[in-house]
Amino acid sequence: MGWVPVKSDIKVPIWKNILYAFKILYSCSKSYMVWHIIDLLSYTLFNSFFRGILFLKVLLGIIEKNMDFTYYIKNLVLFLLCGLFYEFISVYSDYKTLVGEKKMLKALNNRIFKKAAEVDISCYEDPVFYDKYQRASEILTGGYFSAYAYAVSSVISNLIAFISVISIVASIHFTYLLFLLPIALVFLIEVAKSKVVYKRDFSMTTNNRIKAYTQRIVFLRDYAKDIRTSNIFSVILSRFNKAVTSNIKILKSYGVKLFIFSMVSSLFGEFIPIIGTYAFAGYQFIYTNSLSVSGFSVVLSSIYSVRSTTEMMANEFAELSAVALYFQNLREFFEYESKVVSGEKEPEEFESLEFKNVYFKYPSAEKYSLQNVNIKIEKGQTVAVVGVNGAGKTTFVKLLLRFYDVTSGEILYNGINIKEYKLESLRLKFATVFQDYKTFALSVNENIMCRNCSNEDKLTAEKALKQSGVYDKIRTLKNGADTVLTREFDENGAGLSGGEAQKTAVARMFASGFDVAILDEPSSALDPIAEYKMYETLIQATKNKTVIYISHRLSSAVLSDNIFVLGNGTVIESGAHNELMAGNGEYAKMFNLQASSYKKREGEDYEEN
Repeated sequence: MGWVPVKSDIKVPIWKNILYAFKILYSCSKSYMVWHIIDLLSYTLFNSFFRGILFLKVLLGIIEKNMDFTYYIKNLVLFLLCGLFYEFISVYSDYKTLVGEKKMLKALNNRIFKKAAEVDISCYEDPVFYDKYQRASEILTGGYFSAYAYAVSSVISNLIAFISVISIVASIHFTYLLFLLPIALVFLIEVAKSKVVYKRDFSMTTNNRIKAYTQRIVFLRDYAKDIRTSNIFSVILSRFNKAVTSNIKILKSYGVKLFIFSMVSSLFGEFIPIIGTYAFAGYQFIYTNSLSVSGFSVVLSSIYSVRSTTEMMANEFAELSAVALYFQNLREFFEYESKVVSGEKEPEEFESLEFKNVYFKYPSAEKYSLQNVNIKIEKGQTVAVVGVNGAGKTTFVKLLLRFYDVTSGEILYNGINIKEYKLESLRLKFATVFQDYKTFALSVNENIMCRNCSNEDKLTAEKALKQSGVYDKIRTLKNGADTVLTREFDENGAGLSGGEAQKTAVARMFASGFDVAILDEPSSALDPIAEYKMYETLIQATKNKTVIYISHRLSSAVLSDNIFVLGNGTVIESGAHNELMAGNGEYAKMFNLQASSYKKREGEDYEEN
């Protein structure tokens, strides 16, 4: 099942989602909900029933019946002990709830992160996915699980307190229950209100994502220079302001409806029950003398408690219904099924790779990005896949690594369709340096080894740094290869230049036990001379390995055994460098154009010197 846009008027199964949320919460922390219920139940019973009604009833009864002072002291001590017990339960349950919440959020974060790492790469190019991911992540950032736990606990504890208070009121006179019947309508009203709130928030998702994007890039180093040297941020800020304005319009459009819901809820939840019970209690006390002073006081206190508990129940039930609607987003996120499905075979040592009549078109695209591509690569070959920007080179890599599956045709690894192999095992056969390489806020060693490093790992990382040509720079850092890249979390961290960071990414490739190396524009941050030197080093370091260079710059092509030239998504030329130059085709034109550019640049450098 792929991502399907969810309309704001969809019927969401509230009770099913409430149970789903409980299942998730219980699996993340078994004690969290229990201690939440204990905490709120003890609070509600002690304040609404025990202290507010029962103590008052006993106290007024002692006065009315002229009980002696000793009896009063005994009851006072009993209430004091109950109060101390409640305080103990309250403090201890608060502690257990806090610990349980941390465990729950940690487990839930891990689940969401794991799922996010497993979804298809295509999801990241789909705005519908981003809206769904945004709403799923809001379950955590918006505190919805904590709100859910509190709402469930509050409904349960207030329901028990409500029954306890009602039993006191009913023992005085059964008629009082009639005035409390309208409260049942409050629950229906609040459920309807929660659906309106959900629709309102749903319609603001894209605007909120635009706001979050703006707030994020302001603080990212990658965007800092462009923001300060151009007018681009005014455009982004304009989009931000439009998103805020749009949200204000949405809030206004739902405002009247929500106001009406709140007023009707107050009518049935507060006005009718309170006026009715106060009038009937006054009638009993003044005209019929059937209600004692203690009874009258208890009724008034009880109705206040009933009103507060029912109001809290209604509000929390509405909150529970609203939160349950948001859990629909989490369910859809977790239930997403990848279109790229893993096979069962374990890939053996690399022997050959073949694109056979491959066609590919991106989802919702009209044109094919690759058309009838036929490429074969044998073990030990150094191959270059070249072409101008937009020729299909990066798409070639995405299909090879099964970020997408071909539209038609097949890709063969050792003569077997790559769909038959285990996805993770297949990808581990390739060491890839992407054009948009990333270094992480971890130590240099951890960036290279991709794990917590042992002393043996550090030696492997050192060798890889030497092979990539960046070791001399890394050794000058304060803590050498143990230095954290970026100062985001460590004031002793270090930043690398574009070329140095790119060489560090190449070192990550050298440190892995790869069968095939894929370098997607690995020299984009280097000047032509440094680029050529890096390729010479790579050729030496990857001797007897299979290497695939993806580039629109042809330094790598000169050193390759075979070159495939892509144009308009298909292979327009193939062969060794000398063959293609002799053919005087598209490759020769590209090479001569780049060569003249390099010579011109070298001349300018010479004049400057």
